[in-house]
Amino acid sequence: MNTPFTIDEEVPTSQSVVDYKKNQKQRKVLAHLYSEGTCTLAHLTRMLHSSVPSVTSLVEELIDNQWVTPIGTATGSNGRRPVLFGLNTKSHYVAVLDVSTHDTKILFMNVQRKVIFRGDYDLRLNDNPSFLTSLVHYFHSALADSGINIDDLIAVGISMPGLVDARRGLNLTYKNLHQTGESLPQLLSAELTKPVYLINDTKATVLGESRFGGAQGKKQVLAINIDWGVGLGIVVNGEVFQGASGFAGELGHIQVDPDGELCFCGKIGCLSTITSASALVKRAQTDILAGQVSKLATFRDHVDQIDIDEVINAANSGDSYAIDILHETGYQLGKGLAIAISLFNPEIIVVDGVLFKAAAFILNTIEQAISKYCLSDFRNDMTIEVTQLNGTAKWLGTHAYMMEDIFANY
Repeated sequence: MNTPFTIDEEVPTSQSVVDYKKNQKQRKVLAHLYSEGTCTLAHLTRMLHSSVPSVTSLVEELIDNQWVTPIGTATGSNGRRPVLFGLNTKSHYVAVLDVSTHDTKILFMNVQRKVIFRGDYDLRLNDNPSFLTSLVHYFHSALADSGINIDDLIAVGISMPGLVDARRGLNLTYKNLHQTGESLPQLLSAELTKPVYLINDTKATVLGESRFGGAQGKKQVLAINIDWGVGLGIVVNGEVFQGASGFAGELGHIQVDPDGELCFCGKIGCLSTITSASALVKRAQTDILAGQVSKLATFRDHVDQIDIDEVINAANSGDSYAIDILHETGYQLGKGLAIAISLFNPEIIVVDGVLFKAAAFILNTIEQAISKYCLSDFRNDMTIEVTQLNGTAKWLGTHAYMMEDIFANY
């Protein structure tokens, strides 16, 4: 229903309409250069359906604002070579804070996603206000070590596990991170003096895979993030599917064993209690203590030193026990994914997280379980791949989450 103007409403002037259309075109230029890397004025003119003088003026203004810079000439031998333009990598840096239950990584990246500085810190996510205090401390320390001027930093993006309420900026799994009820982005923005973005780690992962990984160009994507929990990132029609509160994709908390173990969420027999990296390590430690024959038995007197890398290394060296538990993990993951496939009918599933290094042992059994528990017609136009991004999907997705919003509001 159309709402009529009242005498108190401001009627847009012709100048404001012109400015709005100009800003729209500049947003498209920035977004295009972000996804494509470089292009010529002629290419931008065709993309914007505009004139060369108009696009030249737009680009010149973006150059003045240090967003765009000429970076060379296009290849070719016919006549004068056109100038290539790209995003200016000498300003407008962003920080990515990759928070997990086992460590924190802080990265400073330029607008074309190159890591300028990376710091790895023994800071584990815990449900206590002291965590945020430590996070702010490590951020300032990393900023000083990076050599980046804080005035050149435009935003900070934080990815973390848990039920991240995208609308309110809260992590409902870690409710005691602060006591004020204020959103985490608002709270941290006041401390860091920069805009702060918050995103669930699995949603960051699927966004990274969708924009820059094996799922690039796909409209319907699932990314299974196997870390110390199990998360499912969902892309529908090219955009990350959040759900009503931002919780969509908690595949790790579907029940697969009614008589199984207690999950940290309080439910019994969740998929995460069988297939997460922490569950796999816990099982290996228990079995080795019980006398299981395996190369991992060298850790029998100090099983706490068995971690996921040790299990994968044992499997790679031919240890039948390690191979068996990885196979079973893949099969259980496949059963869970069969449910998601029936619901979302994806074009591609990308396997990511700490277990992607065990792809040789889990991928086939994932596919076997999907073939057994999923209607065959769902498989006809679907592929299953291991990530090509070698652990960077989460960082790239957090970067894209920030930059796409910044460009959309330019």
